Amino acid sequence: MSTWQRLSELPVEVEDYSLEPLQATVSSDFERKSTVIHLRGCGEEGIGEDVTYDAVDHEILQAAGPGLALAGSHTLASFCELLGGLELFPEPPQREVSARYRTWAYESAALDLALRQAGTSLHEALGRVPQPVRFVVSLRLGEPPSLEPLRRRLDLYPGLRFKLDPTSSWDEQLIAELVATGAVDSVDFKGYYVGSIVDQPADPVLYRRVAEAFPQAWIEDPALTEETDAVLAAHRERFSWDAPIHSIEDIQALPYPPRMVNIKPSRLGGLRNLLDAYDYCAERSIGNYGGGQFELGVGRGQNQYLASIFHADAPNDVAPTGFNLPSPPAGLPVSPLAPEPSELGFRWG
Repeated sequence: MSTWQRLSELPVEVEDYSLEPLQATVSSDFERKSTVIHLRGCGEEGIGEDVTYDAVDHEILQAAGPGLALAGSHTLASFCELLGGLELFPEPPQREVSARYRTWAYESAALDLALRQAGTSLHEALGRVPQPVRFVVSLRLGEPPSLEPLRRRLDLYPGLRFKLDPTSSWDEQLIAELVATGAVDSVDFKGYYVGSIVDQPADPVLYRRVAEAFPQAWIEDPALTEETDAVLAAHRERFSWDAPIHSIEDIQALPYPPRMVNIKPSRLGGLRNLLDAYDYCAERSIGNYGGGQFELGVGRGQNQYLASIFHADAPNDVAPTGFNLPSPPAGLPVSPLAPEPSELGFRWG
């Protein structure tokens, strides 16, 4: 029985739903907005978070209100099928991938509601035991780049590990300072982003410097040109992939058979798509780690919950949200996170 089959026939009764806006300034210097979906039925509530990146898409959704015809008696599978036939955006979204993010919000809320109505939790329904979650903090070092954002966090939390976004402005002195911290677990070249605030074009000089300076770090999303592929040829065993992964087919289409992929639930879009990808990787001994999307609400905990039962001992980019603030406060949980699944539903803590 596949992981999806263990959940697909769970009944879920939906009476109505509401939308909750969230907003915060996060460490990448932008005002993050998200929307929490609250599905209600039989005295229970299921919640999920829409992590669409464009603020205008949230503003349009929240102004339009809860207009989808979701009420009724469903199974989890039939709810997801119903959702797939609905127009989730009152107006076309700013980018195509946003449809996946919004689908995940509704389907994760439906999973939470179905489990709560059934009187069980996700790990119990799957017959798995949550494990402590190892995490890294995803961070950019600004322009001009500086060690200060990393040092600010290490001063409070000396054991922190990081996933950093190298840019062409990184010089040898900065790289040497980063190496001296011993705190870098992975580097993300952002090679698949175009037209975003995090674009980093293929840069063979940068790639060589970083790959050689951090010989144990995972190398995420390099932009492979003839020149950069040659530079990184000796490091292919450390390649990991994130932005291009939306499905099993995307894993199969990678330029080299992967040892590791970053499985972001919201980027996979649907529950079945996500769970089938977990099964596919497990059957082929492909490692996974989880990734966040600057969640502001329940979404981050749900990512931590999934990590605890599918890939706990990995460089999971699911740090508590306080680490994404420009100045993280004292007293945040440290890695590894102790298992905190709720007694009911799909929630963490």
